[in-house]
Amino acid sequence: MDMAPADTAGWPGELFNLLKTHDIRQVAFVPDAGHSHLIQRCIDDPDIKAISLTTEEEGIGLMLGAWLGGQKSVLLMQSSGVGNCINMLSLGILHRTPMPMIVTMRGDFGEFNPAQVPMGNATQTVLEAMGTLVRRADHVSDIVPTVDATLRMAFNTFRPTATLIGQRVLGAKTFGKD
Repeated sequence: MDMAPADTAGWPGELFNLLKTHDIRQVAFVPDAGHSHLIQRCIDDPDIKAISLTTEEEGIGLMLGAWLGGQKSVLLMQSSGVGNCINMLSLGILHRTPMPMIVTMRGDFGEFNPAQVPMGNATQTVLEAMGTLVRRADHVSDIVPTVDATLRMAFNTFRPTATLIGQRVLGAKTFGKD
C-alpha cells in the first residue's frame, strides 16, 4: 500500500517551467521515481541536455564543467545519493560555482526501508557541513518557491544550494498492509 500525497500532479511541471525560466541548459540525474516526471520533461526538451549519471557525485563535476562552459545546470537526486557527493561538494566552494540540487527525500516521513533512514536523517546536516545552503519543502505549495529561491541563491552567490523535497510530499511506500 502507498501513502500518496494529496496532489503532486502539478509541481513537477511547475518545476520544469522554473528550470526554463532560469535558463537551465543541463540537468544531471540518477533515475529516481520522485523526480520521474521532471526528468522526462527535461529529456523531451531539445533545449535541455538531460544527462543520466551512474552515480551522483558525477553530477557535481558536470555542474562545474557546465558553469565553466557558460551554461547553468542542476542536479536531481535522492537523499541517499547525497552521501556519495560529500568530497566533491568542496569544489563548489573552492571554485565559487553555482551548484543547485533538488533532492527528493527518503528515510523521512513514513519510510518503510530501514536502510534509507540514516542518510535521510543526515542529509541536511551533511550538505550544510560541506557549505551548501539548504532549504526544505515539506508541502506541495512550498516546492516551487523554495526551488526558485535555491536557484537564485546558487546563481547569485556562486555556491552549492539544495532544496530537500520531503517524503510527506512525495508519499511513502509500505511493506504489505498497514
